Amino acid sequence: MPEWLAAFGDLMSLLLCFFVLLLSMSSMDAKKVSEAIGSLSGAMSVLEGGTKTEISKRRIQESTPIESQDETSEAVNRIAQAVLDANEMMEKGHGPTISLEEAEEGFSIHLPASLLFKPDQAKIENEDALLFLKRVALIIEELPNNLEIGIQGYTDNVPPSKNSPFVDNWELSSARAISVLKELKSDGVDPHRMFAAGFGEYHPIATNATPKGREKNRRVEIHFYGKKSADEQKVKQSILDKAK
Repeated sequence: MPEWLAAFGDLMSLLLCFFVLLLSMSSMDAKKVSEAIGSLSGAMSVLEGGTKTEISKRRIQESTPIESQDETSEAVNRIAQAVLDANEMMEKGHGPTISLEEAEEGFSIHLPASLLFKPDQAKIENEDALLFLKRVALIIEELPNNLEIGIQGYTDNVPPSKNSPFVDNWELSSARAISVLKELKSDGVDPHRMFAAGFGEYHPIATNATPKGREKNRRVEIHFYGKKSADEQKVKQSILDKAK
């Protein structure tokens, strides 16, 4: 054995003994350890159990739990895991993928319309999509009551066909959002926490000049965000009063 290797081995042993002694003399604070683990997880972009947060192009950093007792973070992690599980099933069938994105006041789930509906229709018939919504509904029940759920429907710029029961994209997008809302309601979500809205073709996230772009624009988004406090509502009301 080379002489330098023996010296190196002795040095490593001494360092190991040194850190063991430091550890034995230190006092373990459970909260600080939990925060350190959360910070490390955030830096490495992983959720509990090693699940990556990069479901879409943007990372949902808020989903990384800083404290193990944070119910909202745990619920977000469970939704992220549900999205990953659903996408794994979709990939086997070469189907569209679901994405979980950071929103302005919370987070949102983006569901491709082709996963939920047939062209120009608003009835959910895909079994995988129904199972995913049931799983999301179970997680929503554990979320704090101050979180609201907004379901928003979007389309591309191609009007519905003549065989469609909907006159235009306003009706189609609204009906699809309401269809998802009713499914969540039937799965046990409190209807007082939800609302639906249709945006038609007027909020695209991709170009309508290509088939892939139009496919991205046809979607339903489930937004989760906190209710506005009474103080904020009073401020807005006072602003309106001043305007009068």
